[in-house]
Amino acid sequence: MKVAIVGAGAWGTTLALLFAENKYPVTIWAKEEEVALSINESRENKLFLPGFQLPALIEASPRLTCLKDADLSIFVVPTQYLRRVVKEAKGMINRKSLIVSAGKGIEEGTRCLPAEIISDELGGAEVAALSGPNLSKEIAKGLPAAAVVAAANISTAAAVQKRLISQRFRVYTNDDVVGVQLGGALKNVIAIASGIVDGLRLGDNAKAAMLVRGLAEITRLGVAMGGRRETFAGLSGMGDLITTCSSQMSRNHQVGQSLAEGKNIKEILAGKKEVAEGVATSASALALAREFRVELPITEQVYNVIHQGKKPYDAIAELMNRDAASEIS
Repeated sequence: MKVAIVGAGAWGTTLALLFAENKYPVTIWAKEEEVALSINESRENKLFLPGFQLPALIEASPRLTCLKDADLSIFVVPTQYLRRVVKEAKGMINRKSLIVSAGKGIEEGTRCLPAEIISDELGGAEVAALSGPNLSKEIAKGLPAAAVVAAANISTAAAVQKRLISQRFRVYTNDDVVGVQLGGALKNVIAIASGIVDGLRLGDNAKAAMLVRGLAEITRLGVAMGGRRETFAGLSGMGDLITTCSSQMSRNHQVGQSLAEGKNIKEILAGKKEVAEGVATSASALALAREFRVELPITEQVYNVIHQGKKPYDAIAELMNRDAASEIS
């Protein structure tokens, strides 16, 4: 069993560690040649996951030909670049390979989810989706965590589960591919809002309200798009939301804090090595809300702060002054 991971960011490298612990040889495709050299020569991804030694079962390549003999192909590419990479890779993918998307976002323009993008470009191939509350550095340290893998055919999800599960990384299966992906994508937007709350020092009460009402609107849109309500109470919904909104390691949370400090989005993103998916997702989610006639008040305010230059305090004030409503609607 050979594994190919397309994307050498922190999460792609951490997934390689998990598979290597299960004794599978892994090749990571790295867009940056210096990252491939760093992994192969110094046994460390010095750019995206510094400080963690990588075992000999892991190697890296700057060429997508590493997909040709892979039995399991995992795409861990930022959503806005995913289609381009899959187009380039599709002639090299082993036809019998299990294909997994491990990204969390919504494509601008098409409003496709990552597994849809990959499937579209591969002529309708089945693509599983991996998601959950997974902070790369914690898992790379050896700390316990859990995730969920979803596929239309539960046997496909089970095949991925079998190869990734371990004593410290628990993997569950689900057949709600839309719900699992939407939970992972939309929580990034709420994490930006949570970062704003923390940056403005609005307190734990406000933070709890933001998380709970954020989950409500994630679920509202997810169900409208065909996801199951219970999925959003699981690892890819509530679980990922809690982690991303609470951790200082979350890139989206960091974006929110920087916005609260008065920085604009261009200068915030200019200093980041990896993509904060919630920035682009806020626009795509708002477009989906209009298409499905669903209210996403927090997402709308995050969009206004990021893309319209609205002041974070004004966005919070508008949320607090919305018309009175029932909690269950």
